[in-house]
Amino acid sequence: MKDKLNLTLLTDFYEFTMSNGFFCEGMGNKTAYFDMFFRTIPSDGGFAIMAGVEQLIDYFKNLKFTSEDIEYLRSKKIFNEEYLKYLENFKFACDVWAIPEGTPIFPQEPIVTVRGPVAQAQFLETMILLTINHQSLIATKANRIVRAADGRPVMEFGSRRAQGADAAILGARAAYIGGCSGTACAIADRDYKVPALGTMAHSWVQLFDSEYEAFLAYARQYPDSCMLLIDTYNVLESGLPNAIKVFDEVLKPMGKRPKGVRIDSGDITYLSKKCRKILDEAGYPDCGICASNSLDEYIIRDTLMQGAEISSFGVGERLITSMESPVFGGVYKLVAVEDDNGNIIPKIKISENVAKITTPGFKQVYRLYSRETGAAIADVVALRGETIDDSKPYELFDQEHTWKKKTVTNFYVRPLLKQIVKAGECVYETPPLEALKEYCSLEVDKLWDEVKRFENPHKYYVDLSKPLWDIKYKLLSEFQK
Repeated sequence: MKDKLNLTLLTDFYEFTMSNGFFCEGMGNKTAYFDMFFRTIPSDGGFAIMAGVEQLIDYFKNLKFTSEDIEYLRSKKIFNEEYLKYLENFKFACDVWAIPEGTPIFPQEPIVTVRGPVAQAQFLETMILLTINHQSLIATKANRIVRAADGRPVMEFGSRRAQGADAAILGARAAYIGGCSGTACAIADRDYKVPALGTMAHSWVQLFDSEYEAFLAYARQYPDSCMLLIDTYNVLESGLPNAIKVFDEVLKPMGKRPKGVRIDSGDITYLSKKCRKILDEAGYPDCGICASNSLDEYIIRDTLMQGAEISSFGVGERLITSMESPVFGGVYKLVAVEDDNGNIIPKIKISENVAKITTPGFKQVYRLYSRETGAAIADVVALRGETIDDSKPYELFDQEHTWKKKTVTNFYVRPLLKQIVKAGECVYETPPLEALKEYCSLEVDKLWDEVKRFENPHKYYVDLSKPLWDIKYKLLSEFQK
């Protein structure tokens, strides 16, 4: 939320016990590198959408420990007084890199990297994960729904179903990045310039003595934006006839045209077809039909395949909660430390679950694009300082099935991780929200259609460079011994 809250203690308690422990062991200023990445894509999709970087920067800018924070930690009677004095005089000193908002992202690649004193970098974990996980989840779901709508506007209607105020407000922001045309949440418009949209609820219609009178009053009040909710009683027998009567009696004499009618219940495919025919015959072919009521990408896709005559959608609970897949499983792992001479020492976490084995080292993510088509070919995670020469053929190989190889030519390369904080100071200007939405649309368009399928999408490859793979394999081999 825009009102600045002190969120420094919004962290798991063990982040402080570890940070204190590092400090007491004389390791608090040891430089450590952490990566945030995720392992699976929500809804078994082909890609996710990065979001939440602006709020992450806001968090970093406002990191401070108040006297109340210090007294709370002191009351636990487990923290060293020297550590608490360090927190009293706290100055954020980390470097942070992140993939820009609106970028399609994939499992196992770093989407945020933190470098800095481990006593600081450790306790950032919870807030980094909370911020990026939530907004990336909602942006990803919104993008799926928008793509299902196939060019028709999708309005985010979910505030009343969101899990709390921040989830509603920042969810609306993330949904806009993902492609929604606006939100029902007024404060998201005030604070983040997400266009607020809305007309009436059923209570408006019920409050008047008749549906006709309710529509009449609304049209008189809002002749330039008249959209009437027509399913309070009966869409075809009552709602639509009364709407057309009001269009004829109020709007037409004023030289105004209705914006549309909204259907919030019933079989929207059948009802929209009937409404479209009646509206056309009544002289309102330009009157839109908006559908709402527990929609998601699958319902929207199926109704349109069945010939539904819908010009826009309002989507609430299944978007703002990503109801089908409500968790974006980002994790935050130590990947390297620096020795006393400033040399970067890679670190690895090993697991019997292959997906949980981390990729060590200080890294950059490169996206390879075809010069011929502009389509994204693959991502390569490489050591920081490595370059990929796009004037020469480049060999990609699957990091798990190394015999699977592909040589790419006629491509260009773009590094994805951008530095957003340097030595504790912000060095990145967040683009306007409208620009983020447009950028997201352009980058999604560069993905193969096969990657964008809702069911059984083609796997987009995230490979390791040969030098990085060598380091990972070496560490695995050493631990196996």
